[in-house]
Amino acid sequence: MSQSASITISLDGSNKTAAMPLLTGTLGPQVADIRKLYGQLGIFTYDPGYGETASCESKITYIDGDEGVLLYRGYPIDQLAESSDFIEVCYLLMYGELPDAAQLAKFRAGVTRHTMVHEQIRNFFNGFRRDAHPMAIMCGVVGALAAFYHDNLDINDAHQREIAAYRLIAKVPTIAAMAYKYALGQPFVYPRNDLSYAANFLHMLNAVPAEDYKVSPVLERAMDRILVLHADHEQNASTSTVRLAGSTGANPFACIAAGIAALWGPAHGGANEAVLKMLGEIGTPDKIPAFIEQVKDKNSNVKLMGFGHRVYKNFDPRAKIMKETCHEVLGELGIKDEPLLDMAMEMERIALTDEYFVSRKLYPNVDFYSGIILKAMGIPTSMFTVIFAVARTVGWVSQWKEMIEDPSQRIGRPRQIYTGAPSRDYVDVAKR
Repeated sequence: MSQSASITISLDGSNKTAAMPLLTGTLGPQVADIRKLYGQLGIFTYDPGYGETASCESKITYIDGDEGVLLYRGYPIDQLAESSDFIEVCYLLMYGELPDAAQLAKFRAGVTRHTMVHEQIRNFFNGFRRDAHPMAIMCGVVGALAAFYHDNLDINDAHQREIAAYRLIAKVPTIAAMAYKYALGQPFVYPRNDLSYAANFLHMLNAVPAEDYKVSPVLERAMDRILVLHADHEQNASTSTVRLAGSTGANPFACIAAGIAALWGPAHGGANEAVLKMLGEIGTPDKIPAFIEQVKDKNSNVKLMGFGHRVYKNFDPRAKIMKETCHEVLGELGIKDEPLLDMAMEMERIALTDEYFVSRKLYPNVDFYSGIILKAMGIPTSMFTVIFAVARTVGWVSQWKEMIEDPSQRIGRPRQIYTGAPSRDYVDVAKR
């Protein structure tokens, strides 16, 4: 980050001015450094949702929404999804460079050795109702890891931070699979060291003691791509939550639990679940034209889920990869005459050909296709956001580590515009 120029702000009605440095990153627009604005002018900025505010400096992920670009440590997401795998992407996000063969083997073995959870953690699940939402379980159990692995809670020790990172990346899929099995009333399935990260996750979700379960290579690759594509996404709501919690010095397990809680919100991690809900409400493929007309009617308040994106104003670079993967999965499973999937494919056709969608760049996004893939795999919608959390854990951990290691980081403390009552005196209850 370098200073390229500055801007001058003048306060009307006074002779006060402030010079704000303009900072330039590797990519992206210049950023005005307003850290001394209050000291020089006595004013704050107002930016609800922080849509125009850079809250930190980061070297991890870059997004250009106008051009449809997503880079992990400088590498285009499509190249990583096609040529890499999730564990290699985890290494890249955490350490900044792609590993050589020896580094990758060591990292893969390190994560694999941490996939087991403390046996007493099983007892936590007995305290939840069988119909508890798995994200509620995830929030509780991941946060509770600090009570079991308190030997690595010194965030100022680089070695302990690394152990915590390994443990989180390795154990979150195990906890997620346990939450799923608990809801089904099935026995928990222990991790297997001979399987890849994605295959092991699928095995823990689907295997039962009564018979062997063999992971399909097509489904393994599909899950791996879902994990890669959701691993990080810059300073989104859940990542910002992790950073804000981490800025207080909270332990990493608590920080990731906070991220899971933020991800649970339907406006964030529940988008692919909302796609399936929308298709279910439409009912049958023959009702799609009427639904589309409602979408086009500004007065109908009917929302179209899984199309367009808040950040990507052109196209979601992850969607093309998910589209290809989606059709591979449907072909592998030989799924035909499935109403929800039939509707999804018809919605996709309309979105790519109807002028209303094309002119507004309402292309199917990654949530549209990932929802279809997970549905085809037989995974219930309640687990969709859980799988998102499994993928995003490495992004949260990487962002948390980067923040802790940044000498300029401070405890997060947003300001506000106060619009409540002015100062007033207390009145005794008898006189009110």
